[in-house]
Amino acid sequence: MKTRLFAFWLILVAALCFACPRAMAEDMLDEYLVTAAVNEDGSMNVRVYIRTQITGPVQQTFALKKEIADRRDYVYTLTDFKVTVPGESEPTEPLQVASDGETLTVTLDQPLDDNAREFSYTVLGAATRAADGATVVSWDFVQGIALPIDIVEADVDVPGQFTSIDCEAGHPDSPGSCTYYCGGTSDCPVPKFHDEGVLAGEVVRATLRFPAKNVAVNQVIAEHWMFERAFSVEPLQLGVAIGVLVLGAGALWLAHRSHGSDASSEGGIRVAEFHPVAEGRTEFRVLDNARPGLVGTVLDERVDPIDITATLLDLAARGHVRIEELPRETPHSPTDWSFTRISTDVESLRPYERTLLDAIAPAEAEPVLVSDLVEHIHPVVGTVQSQLYDEVVARDWFARRPDSTRNVWGRVGWFAIGLAVLATILLACLTTFGLTGLALVVLALGVLFVAQEMPARTAKGTGVLWGLRLLAATLESQPTDQLPADQEIEQVSAILPYAVVLGGWERWLDALAALDFDEAEDPTEVYWYHAPAGWQLRHLPASLRNFVTTVQGTLFTR
Repeated sequence: MKTRLFAFWLILVAALCFACPRAMAEDMLDEYLVTAAVNEDGSMNVRVYIRTQITGPVQQTFALKKEIADRRDYVYTLTDFKVTVPGESEPTEPLQVASDGETLTVTLDQPLDDNAREFSYTVLGAATRAADGATVVSWDFVQGIALPIDIVEADVDVPGQFTSIDCEAGHPDSPGSCTYYCGGTSDCPVPKFHDEGVLAGEVVRATLRFPAKNVAVNQVIAEHWMFERAFSVEPLQLGVAIGVLVLGAGALWLAHRSHGSDASSEGGIRVAEFHPVAEGRTEFRVLDNARPGLVGTVLDERVDPIDITATLLDLAARGHVRIEELPRETPHSPTDWSFTRISTDVESLRPYERTLLDAIAPAEAEPVLVSDLVEHIHPVVGTVQSQLYDEVVARDWFARRPDSTRNVWGRVGWFAIGLAVLATILLACLTTFGLTGLALVVLALGVLFVAQEMPARTAKGTGVLWGLRLLAATLESQPTDQLPADQEIEQVSAILPYAVVLGGWERWLDALAALDFDEAEDPTEVYWYHAPAGWQLRHLPASLRNFVTTVQGTLFTR
């Protein structure tokens, strides 16, 4: 019984030992034979013969990228995949090929005789440039196969003499040496690569080195995006960015010089002056009806709240409206004022003056309060500004409306910023010239800045600007005690709107307050500014400072 039992187990073990190799043999590739040719242009034609006992599909996955130093990849292109038949030159049908951009998988469905399979393809990008200028052709003939291979052999036809040969096999990250390889000798003239017992997932890599004249380089290198590389400060990239910045700055300067510089004037044009009327006495006179709102607009090329405030004071000083300071309801209540129409003669007023007057002091209507000024003046502020711009153009101080010029160049600037940002994104993503994109953004911001300076005065406007600067200096230095006697209030009232725009207005108010020698109340002493009981002329500077500040803040409040 023991002898029979032992014989049974012996037969069973023998059967298992016989079956296991067969099972293992069915799950492997017996031979992987390559016939390849390196061409003078660096491309390589590869033909693969696979013999296996597997009857189902066989797959091989090729890597389309190989990482190299400095976060860069070699990029390979595989084309012309075909199923072939041994001994026949014509392909039978295309292969099943699928790619995700990183890898390319080939599926062989139909076996040939004896379960063999044969296919061919062309490789581009495997011919790379070595540091010494030589061409290195390196390709993993075996890669991406999930089955072990018993024998791998490759014969490679070359277009000329090669200088070195190498063969590696094993894990893709750290392959060792192949079983053997040879080439360029009398007994092995054609490069031959041979390895055995290749495990699933391993590679067999053949490498040949050629003089550059024999084989051309066709490498394609893709760089991984990195902030440091995208905005490289290498000499070339930095030089290009600086060059773009310098050239762009020069272009902006030329644009401003040709379109935004004031025309030359043959002489200054006075808009107002202190005219001698007696010994030691001068009278302030306005020339060519150059009102304060126009003066402020030509001075800084825009209509500011101070220009409209000065126009309002000018209308009051000329007798069209009276400003009345109202009594405070409580000691801590804010000061308020009302506007009352005095004159109905508006024929001498400019359009912007009529618009402003009708808003703050409508004819035959209740007085408008400064506290209610928002609802009365906001609907017409834009109109007043537009009419002032039209007026300075009509007077030939500007060839075009300053606001329109700024708007046109502003739109150019915003469009330039959009293009510059897009260019920066593209340059940073696709190249190492991100700094050039930043230079473009800086230049686009420069266009927005220059847009504010692009309104240009005509020759006449330049002359008026000269006259305004002279008047500003005069208002700061002219003695305040040389006004005609008994006309101080009227004269200071005429001066005040111009001094509010050009500077020096407080010294003229102080001069007027200095005329108050008594303790009597003066609520109606100033014909265009009335105040509550108890008010004295010496209080005028404080009252008007408060008024001007309040009105300016109200005019452009939203």
